[in-house]
Amino acid sequence: MQSRIENWTITKPVVRSKMGVVASQSARAAAVGAEVLRDGGNAVDAAVATGFALSVYEPWMSGLGGGGYMMIYSAKEKTVHAIDFAMIAPKRLDPAAYPLATAGNDADLFGWPAVKGGKNLKGYLAVAVPGAVDGFGLALEKFGTRPWATLMQPAIAAAKQGHPVDWWSILRIANEAPTIREYEAAAKVYLPNGLPPAQGEGLPVTLDMGNLADTLAHLATAGRRDFYEGDIAAKIAADMKAGDGFLAADDLAAYKAHWTKPTAHERAGATIHLLPGLNAGPTFANALGRLPAELGKGVTDGAAFAAYAQALAGSYRHRLETMGHDGDMAGQGCTTHFSVMDGEGNIVVVTNTLLSVFGSKVVLPQTGILMNNGINWFDPRPGRPNSLAGGKRPLSNMCPVVVTRDGEPWFGMGASGGRRIFPAMFQLTSLLVDRGLDLEAAMHAPRINVDNPEKLEADPRLEPAVMQALAAVGTVTPAEATSFPAVYATPLVVLRDGDMCVGAAHVNSPAAAAIGA
Repeated sequence: MQSRIENWTITKPVVRSKMGVVASQSARAAAVGAEVLRDGGNAVDAAVATGFALSVYEPWMSGLGGGGYMMIYSAKEKTVHAIDFAMIAPKRLDPAAYPLATAGNDADLFGWPAVKGGKNLKGYLAVAVPGAVDGFGLALEKFGTRPWATLMQPAIAAAKQGHPVDWWSILRIANEAPTIREYEAAAKVYLPNGLPPAQGEGLPVTLDMGNLADTLAHLATAGRRDFYEGDIAAKIAADMKAGDGFLAADDLAAYKAHWTKPTAHERAGATIHLLPGLNAGPTFANALGRLPAELGKGVTDGAAFAAYAQALAGSYRHRLETMGHDGDMAGQGCTTHFSVMDGEGNIVVVTNTLLSVFGSKVVLPQTGILMNNGINWFDPRPGRPNSLAGGKRPLSNMCPVVVTRDGEPWFGMGASGGRRIFPAMFQLTSLLVDRGLDLEAAMHAPRINVDNPEKLEADPRLEPAVMQALAAVGTVTPAEATSFPAVYATPLVVLRDGDMCVGAAHVNSPAAAAIGA
C-alpha cells in the first residue's frame, strides 16, 4: 500500500446562519459577500461584491479578464435563471497562428498536441474575449438591490491595499513563476525582485496590483459597459495590439452576456437545474439518464458507486463523440466557484475562470487586468467540432447546479477543477438527493473521479466492498484526496434547511470557507 502523501485528517464543519451564507475558494472574498448580506443586500448583491473581490484575493483563478456562468434561484419568482458570460474567440483569430509542433503534447490542462511556442497557452495570442464584468452587471441589473458602485468598493479597497501574501498564495505563485517571469507586467506584480514572494520579517506583506485599483474605481463610476465600449475598453485594446494579440476593440464592443434557460431534471422528488450549451450541464443531464432510479443509502454502497462509474463513463463517451474533444486533463484549472444564499432563499452560484492558472500570464499594463487564456479550450487540430476559429465559443467544463423541491430552494453548488468538476457535482448531488446524506456528511464523503471513459480514480478511504464493486467496472487507480492538487475538484455548496442557510466549503482546500452573515 502506497504511503499517504498528506498525513493528516481534515474536517471542515458547515456554517449556519438565518441571514445568509457565502461559500468561496477564498475566505477573504466570502467575508466580503457575507458583509453585504449582513448589511441587507440580497444574494445577487453579495455575489457581485464577492466576484470582484476575488480579482484581488484569488487573482490566479478569476477576475475581470475571465468568463463563466451564473445560475440564480429567485425566491420571489420561484424560478431558476442562468447567465452565460463565457469567453469567445476574437473575430480575427487566425488558426494558422497556432502551428502544431512536430511532436509531443502540451503539459497544461488538456494535453492537446503541442503548439509551437505554446501560443494557445500563454501570451497575447491565448486571450479570448472576457465576459465576467458584463455577466455580473447583467445579474445586478435584473435582481440586485444595491448600487453597482457600492458593491465594487470592497474590491477597490482591497486592490489599493494589494494582494495579501500568505503561504497559499506563495505556493500558487511559485508554481507558475517560470512562465510568469516571461511577461514583464505580470512579473512586476507577482515576482517582486524577480522571485516569488516570501514571508518573513521585513518582507512585503502585500503585492502591488498595479493599475487594477484605478480600473475598478473607474468601472464603479462609469458602469460595466465601459469595460467593453469606453475608456477601459480602449486601454485593453491598445495593450492587446501592442502585444500582437487578436482581441480588438470591436470584439469587446460586440460582447454581450446573455440570459439562458436552464434545463430541469426530476429525480427522487427534487428538480435538478443544469446549464444548456457548451459546458458540462448537458453531460451531467446525460449521466442522470444513465443512473438507476433507486440507489442504496449512505456512503458504503458498492452498487451505487459502480452505477456512478458507469454513468460517468457513458456520459463522457457521449460528450467526446458529440460535443468536441476537450482533451485529457493533465493539471488543475484556474477556475473559481462561489455559492451564495440569502435569508429570503435566493441562491446564486457562479463559476468564473481564467482557464489555466494565472490565465495567459499577461497583465495588461494600462489596466492591471490579468487576462484569460481561453484559446486553450480549443482543439488546435483543424476539422474537429471544437477546433480553433474566430468568433467561436469553446467547449468548457463548468457545471454550476441548483436543486429545488416543489419549487422551493434546496441547494446550489459548483466547483473548480477542470474535467473533474462534473463528476464531483454529479456525485454530491446524488449523495444529497438520492442517498439522504446531510451536507456535512456529503462534503466529507470520499468520492471517485471518472473524467474520461477509460479512467477510473477512487479515494483509498472508500470501503473495500466499494473498491471491489468499482473493479468490476474497470481498472481502478487509487488517488488520494490531497490539498494540492485538488484531485476530486473543489466544491462550494449552500443549502436551505428550514429557515437556516447552510454553507460548506471543500474540506481539503486551505483557503476555502463558508462565511455566515
